[in-house]
Amino acid sequence: MLAQVRAQREPLGLIVIGGGATGVGVAVDAAARGYRTLLLEQHDFGKGTSSRSTKLVHGGVRYLEQGQVSLVMEALKERGILRQNAPHLVSELPFVVPNYSWWEGPFYGIGLKVYQAMAGKYGFGPSELLSKEETVERIPNINTDGLRGGVIYYDGQFDDARLLIDLAATAVEQGAILLNYMQVTGLTKDADGLLDGVLARDIESGEEFALKAKVVINATGPFTDSVRHLAEPKAEDMISPSQGAHIVLDKSFLPGDHAIIVPRTSDGRVMFAIPWHGHTLVGTTDTPIEHADLEPVPMEQEIEFMLSTASLYLAKKPTKQDILSTFAGIRPLLRSGDGRNTAAFSRDHAILIDPSGLVNIAGGKWTTYRNMAEHCVDQAATLAGLTERPSVTKHLNIHGFHQHAERFGSLAFYGSDAPFIQEIIRGDASLGEAMHPALPYCAAEVVWAVREEMARSVEDVLARRTRALFLNARAAIRMAPRVAQILAKELGRDQQWQENQIQLFEELAKGYLVKG
Repeated sequence: MLAQVRAQREPLGLIVIGGGATGVGVAVDAAARGYRTLLLEQHDFGKGTSSRSTKLVHGGVRYLEQGQVSLVMEALKERGILRQNAPHLVSELPFVVPNYSWWEGPFYGIGLKVYQAMAGKYGFGPSELLSKEETVERIPNINTDGLRGGVIYYDGQFDDARLLIDLAATAVEQGAILLNYMQVTGLTKDADGLLDGVLARDIESGEEFALKAKVVINATGPFTDSVRHLAEPKAEDMISPSQGAHIVLDKSFLPGDHAIIVPRTSDGRVMFAIPWHGHTLVGTTDTPIEHADLEPVPMEQEIEFMLSTASLYLAKKPTKQDILSTFAGIRPLLRSGDGRNTAAFSRDHAILIDPSGLVNIAGGKWTTYRNMAEHCVDQAATLAGLTERPSVTKHLNIHGFHQHAERFGSLAFYGSDAPFIQEIIRGDASLGEAMHPALPYCAAEVVWAVREEMARSVEDVLARRTRALFLNARAAIRMAPRVAQILAKELGRDQQWQENQIQLFEELAKGYLVKG
């Protein structure tokens, strides 16, 4: 990728800033149309928001209640498209809404029937009312005190960071150039004051680049305004950041294969408890914050809120000591009103073209990334005067596409790449052993991550190529030396580099551990 950038002589069609779901989605769409595309990410792909979601591909039940019908319909359609294009990563997940009041069954039952009907041909399984006994059968750890029954419906689940890495591979296969650890330090303008490129610096080597393009797209999520200010220092902010936190518990808190949705918590949000990678994921919060951080940390009150809410619905009640990992992400919500009640903000997306010609895309949600990207490339191509070509991503299989990936066991999330990892293990059986008894990840996955998925650090491997840090922070810390050793061998790094990597990861992982 670096060699391709160094060889660039002519201006590119598009330069995309930001390697999250939106930016990589834009790169896939633009490259698939035949536009010469370069994406630059200051850290690693998905370092920010895109690896920190609630792991759901969904229409958003609560947005229906808020009257955001068009957003829900768009998301339900995109949910179906995503399952078709990435069946190795997107699956159907049954949700149960437990009912403790007489009116909840019919009320939520009708609403979820509407939700199901809106999906049309992209629908998942049917919703139905459950008796108390049927509810307990599906959620064995449900609090039965006052339980009347439940409503079951179906939505989608995925591994966000794994999907992002596969989308990055898809973009490359379509002809895009993607670089992580390449920070955009400035924007350049032509004689008329319109953007004509970017200045960038390779974080690893310090090498600097001046790159030209017909249009520059800002897809940096919570950091949208920081990039805009490089071109227009006095531009009015368009983002109101909101933090969403999660806690991860062991499987015993949700022993079946059904999820729980609490449709109305004390702060007016929806809360989920879902089975994910053999663990129980609980979230999320919606806390307005002043500034976006690349490594947000859950607040004490967020953790207490999730524990107390989960305890209302679970017979086995979680405590701080049960938390294996906790993480937070920042939503790039579009600014509205006084910015206080971010839970009520629209999750729709917007495209803003600044006077400098910078195309900014912000808002939206993971589920709608493809549609957002299509809209963005349409606008950018028109602005840049590129040859008009239609989007093809609606029917574009995402890298790793495999209809029966479950046959690969713990490597199922790699889809069609799984046999290549198995081949690495056949070459050296020791690489097939789990690196920690609490998690399924083996050393061959580290080798694959560095050779084929641009992993450059222990964090890249344990946070995003595998999900070890998000599932069990203490186990991830104990895996770090082995990962550093493999990375050093593959990348040609010395002992000092290994020790620095282990230390950096241990410091980072402290933010995923709960005190007390």
